[in-house]
Amino acid sequence: MAFRETIKVPVERIGVIVGHDGRVKSRVEELTNVQLEVTPDGAVIITAVPDAGDPVLAWKARDIVRAMARGFSPSNALTLIDEDSRLLVISLRDSVGTSPDQLKRVAGRIIGERGRTRRVVEQITETKISVYGHTVSIIGTDPGIEYAARAVNMLIEGLPHANVYKYLESMRRSMNRERTEIWETSQE
Repeated sequence: MAFRETIKVPVERIGVIVGHDGRVKSRVEELTNVQLEVTPDGAVIITAVPDAGDPVLAWKARDIVRAMARGFSPSNALTLIDEDSRLLVISLRDSVGTSPDQLKRVAGRIIGERGRTRRVVEQITETKISVYGHTVSIIGTDPGIEYAARAVNMLIEGLPHANVYKYLESMRRSMNRERTEIWETSQE
């Protein structure tokens, strides 16, 4: 049975998914061996091409579409084609409820003044973060994506930004240590 999935996307994000003259849609189809059908009401139907080869590519297409629907640019979403890259979506409603004021306050904590907090988390964890609607989405590889998710959850829980930055700095040292060990091991 062929892969077929329908994803509901915000209507204002349809243009991003299709792209100028359909270029983004075509690029996703080309890279993942799927067909995308985008409806005006915000449904994207993903169908795997028969004999497409790698079935994982259809899931990658789903994640790329979800990433664009959650506020990522096409270039950032297309990084999900890399086998080590993945998308993580955190619902703010699960933690803070449905109050628009609470959602706005927590989103503001994650973004920070002039985007500083989001930028710091992205740089230290080597991830990309999008705060869109009632979700926070993260694109990255392990272990960075896990560290970024933990930092975002700390901000959602209301921990001071200074504590989150300390956590991130210790994670950066840990990531650098791991890289050094891998590099030294590969040199032997």
